[in-house]
Amino acid sequence: MVSQAPSKDSSLNKNECKELKVSKPQTKPSKRMKFVSSAETEPGSTTTFSKEPKSSRGINTMPRVVKRKLQKIKPIIEYNRRGKPYGPAHTEMQSYIGVLARSRVPIVDKKWTKIPKDIKEQIWEAIDMAYVVGQGGKKMVLSSAS
Repeated sequence: MVSQAPSKDSSLNKNECKELKVSKPQTKPSKRMKFVSSAETEPGSTTTFSKEPKSSRGINTMPRVVKRKLQKIKPIIEYNRRGKPYGPAHTEMQSYIGVLARSRVPIVDKKWTKIPKDIKEQIWEAIDMAYVVGQGGKKMVLSSAS
């Protein structure tokens, strides 16, 4: 005798009868950066960003930070109760510090103390032009770059 196993069609029919439960999309509070802009005080000035297709992986120069720096739009770095920076502006600033240190500090220098002060000052000025950093920010930026 030949036994008949349930066919695929019959198993699909059983699964089709089940109701699908759709969960509600959860709304998370959006993390947004706070900005200070000279364009807000000047009438008639507009800010536009072009969306260019991103090419394959290469060196990170953070062009959006450079564009904002040229337009004199500065994200504000927020601090918690203990005085530690946090938020999306801080994480972006940390990445930009890495880009500056990688591009301006020669690899042959092994100790941060032996790097000339003018290079350190260039890194600080670039960060100060791009972000609003609070008191003690220079020490934090340069220690992060080290």
